[in-house]
Amino acid sequence: MIPAPFSYKRASSVDEALDLAASDGDDAKYLAGGHSLLPLMKLRLAVPQTLVDIGRLDELSYVREEDGHIAVGALTKHAELADSDLLAREVPLLRHAAGQVGDPQVRHCGTIGGSLAHADPAADLPAVLLALDATLVARGPEGSREIPAGQFFRGLFETALEPGELLTEIRILKPAAPAWSFQKFTKRAIDWAIVGVALQGGKVALVNMGPTPLRATAVERALTAGAGAADAAALAADGTSPSEDLTASRRYREHLARVLVRRALEESASRA
Repeated sequence: MIPAPFSYKRASSVDEALDLAASDGDDAKYLAGGHSLLPLMKLRLAVPQTLVDIGRLDELSYVREEDGHIAVGALTKHAELADSDLLAREVPLLRHAAGQVGDPQVRHCGTIGGSLAHADPAADLPAVLLALDATLVARGPEGSREIPAGQFFRGLFETALEPGELLTEIRILKPAAPAWSFQKFTKRAIDWAIVGVALQGGKVALVNMGPTPLRATAVERALTAGAGAADAAALAADGTSPSEDLTASRRYREHLARVLVRRALEESASRA
């Protein structure tokens, strides 16, 4: 299908991007890699009047260490995350998960900020950032603000970003516990996860088990109380609301969540 007509504007800096978006109000959308937005536009599920192209803003593409945390620019591509030596040392969960996103074309075009702002519950990286207790930095007409990952995802394709705000950076405290795991079940390697699990220390986040990425709080409480992997994993579907579609029923997704959480707990124990 063909998208509805729109205006195209290319920004050469973050300040210019904010100004261009502000001039069109709620009808403007930022365009980075485009792997999430453009398909929605072709289906006319998204009909922005203006696209502000931020894909060439090198100032938002980096992975670096800053004052005890790792800072990741929102326009850092998945492939760059997967190749980062710094992430390999400090946040291997993010490095590994980024290397599992889609296929090489997606990984070399898609950005971490685009994945987070799109807020698809079937995407890998939103759940990873939940498990890492990351902080997201947004910049808008009123300045910058920090948003905890747990407060960022509001609903299906809905985030805490205000109109005109641009996600600029992700900040991740260096994990105190080395134990981590990332598990997902797909029909094909390049597909969205039917269900996925991101685990860092005692924090467990689920992919595609509700309208947003979510923490498996029942599992986390059981682990804190001293439960073993099998007993904790048995609670993985508690408090979730997975969808039913042609890929899987709700019951099957609940089963997968329990299986994958157990695998994640067992794998992470080997890294502790």
